[in-house]
Amino acid sequence: MKVQVYYVGKTSEKYLREGEAIYQKRLRHYLPISFDILPDIRNAGKLSSEALKEKEGELILSKVNNEDGLILLDEGGKRFTSVKFSAWIDRQLQMPYRRLIFVVGGAFGFSDAVYQRANGKLSLSDMTFSHQMIRLFFAEQLYRGMSILRGEKYHNE
Repeated sequence: MKVQVYYVGKTSEKYLREGEAIYQKRLRHYLPISFDILPDIRNAGKLSSEALKEKEGELILSKVNNEDGLILLDEGGKRFTSVKFSAWIDRQLQMPYRRLIFVVGGAFGFSDAVYQRANGKLSLSDMTFSHQMIRLFFAEQLYRGMSILRGEKYHNE
């Protein structure tokens, strides 16, 4: 199954982009995966947070098909240890989805329409991180999960 990760907006910090690139490259060893940045919404600064979420939601939903599994990275999502996350990922990869899509939303979260379409939500912590930092953290955790599934030495427990 192909795994797709969508990011809403660009990452402005070079060190975060470099970290993301490291784990993105490592992940390609395990599965067909791509990471794509959804373009910024035009005139976003002139929109209310709700209007911006709606526009971003339309863009996200335009990328998702009925056969796809859609997982949102969201503060209200399920929380796992790394080992339990690896087992969860394994189950998701066995689902009859055409693609497994993860989305890191914008600064204000997701629209109601995106929440309604989603097949699940993940949270990486009880703490709040910038959506730019979550990209790096998620890539690392996805890599860690795949290395656990393969019985490799990256994760110590």
